[in-house]
Amino acid sequence: MSEDASVLFGREDIRRRIEELGRDITGDYEGRAPVLISVLKGGSVFLADLMRQIHLPIAIDYMSISRYGGAAESMGRVRIVKDLEVDIGGRDVLVVEDIVDTGLTLSYLITVLESRQPASVEVCALLDKSVRRITPLPIRYVGFDCPDVFVVGYGLDFQERYRNLPDILAVQDLSALAADPDLLVPYLGGAPRAVPASDPGRERRT
Repeated sequence: MSEDASVLFGREDIRRRIEELGRDITGDYEGRAPVLISVLKGGSVFLADLMRQIHLPIAIDYMSISRYGGAAESMGRVRIVKDLEVDIGGRDVLVVEDIVDTGLTLSYLITVLESRQPASVEVCALLDKSVRRITPLPIRYVGFDCPDVFVVGYGLDFQERYRNLPDILAVQDLSALAADPDLLVPYLGGAPRAVPASDPGRERRT
């Protein structure tokens, strides 16, 4: 495995945390039928796992957005490339995000959704990079607080690659990855698990 990246959140930790989020959402929305909205493409993996842990009659939909210029230039304003197919008027909406950092784009998106008069709009983010937050943004459900590092895997990409990594990796040297986009290919087979000290004869699993 590369020394330029390491597992930040392993697949088992992700699985357990999503089960917990699913239980919380199921309890909080009891008696209701929320609409789960994911912003393509990064949030699709998280949504697929999360919705199976929510034991309610949910609906799902997707949006695809594009920023106007760079993040600083756009101040969060986006162009909607793919809009919703579900009418959210009077519905409880839960925006399912892979990662939230500055909060600018998500805040703008929430404003767009609220203009369609839903009953409520809340956010569920797998990763919250709160250290980079620019605008105040309430996130009701958070999987993990994420340090200020470049992350990839479990839906998060580098140049449209590595969304299918089962773990979330922290990339310490982004320039090395840019120079060698195949750097993380060994992780596609799964990072090796440490053998518990109490069971030294147990084989490593991937």
